[in-house]
Amino acid sequence: MHGESSYYIMFGPDICGYSTKKVHVIFNYKGKNHLIKKEIKCKDDELTHLYTLILNPDQTYEVKIDNEKVESGSLEEDWDFLPPKKIKDPEAKKPEDWDDRAKIDDADDTKPEDWDKAENIPDPDAKKPEDWDEDMDGEWEPPMIPNPEYKGEWKPKQIDNPDYKGSWVHPEIDNPEYSPDSNIYKFDNIGVLGLDLWQVKSGTIFDNFVITDDVKEADDIAKETWGVTKEPERKMKQEIDDLKRKEEEEKTKEQDTEAADEEDEEEEEEDEDADEEEPKDDIEEALSEMEEEDVNQKDEL
Repeated sequence: MHGESSYYIMFGPDICGYSTKKVHVIFNYKGKNHLIKKEIKCKDDELTHLYTLILNPDQTYEVKIDNEKVESGSLEEDWDFLPPKKIKDPEAKKPEDWDDRAKIDDADDTKPEDWDKAENIPDPDAKKPEDWDEDMDGEWEPPMIPNPEYKGEWKPKQIDNPDYKGSWVHPEIDNPEYSPDSNIYKFDNIGVLGLDLWQVKSGTIFDNFVITDDVKEADDIAKETWGVTKEPERKMKQEIDDLKRKEEEEKTKEQDTEAADEEDEEEEEEDEDADEEEPKDDIEEALSEMEEEDVNQKDEL
């Protein structure tokens, strides 16, 4: 088997990066793969989860995660196996006099005479700078500011349209290409079970696969396997998480202690350097005084 191998059903979680976290339910019908039209979210934690797909003879389905229903419906409605039962009548057209405007302009409404105002006006508080040179800078113009009296574009008020007939609905007719199929759910020759895997991180385990025509049998096997191990697994993971958290806290505490010790050592070194520099300064000052005395003696001679 390989990535392009044909199959009857693809079912299970798909987690890829941060954006893709869904449950695939794909059926092969008459040689073509059909994806479910609904979005089913999968679990994305580190615990083991139980995924169940049930196909019923009445052409309905159910998807369960951890024995809880997360999606259900009709095979014919939630997949595009068959052409639609109804199509728009190609002969039907909206009448030319069909008015689907719920509101219209009031013909008696008129724009007020004082409506038109400039959107921006010169700032009345602006003054030409004293150093403005019209020969060099050109003619001075005050900056523009929004006009507080500007009302925007005038539009007549809206009134109910007396000729409104509602939204025109395109009439539908039976689709001549539609043919019902009562056996979409049925698969007679499932002989191989394969896994389609692409992982960048190891550690994922898949086990306890069951294909049966008895829902109770599947439920019983789920209880005997996942039902028995789910609580001990959850408890074990909690203990591991607590241990990791404790180790991280201790590690952080050690790092903080080491950082504090390093700071204390640096402060001690700075104090020692300061103590060493003080005698050196005293010696240099004494030598300087001696040199001055020698110069004074020479001057006296």
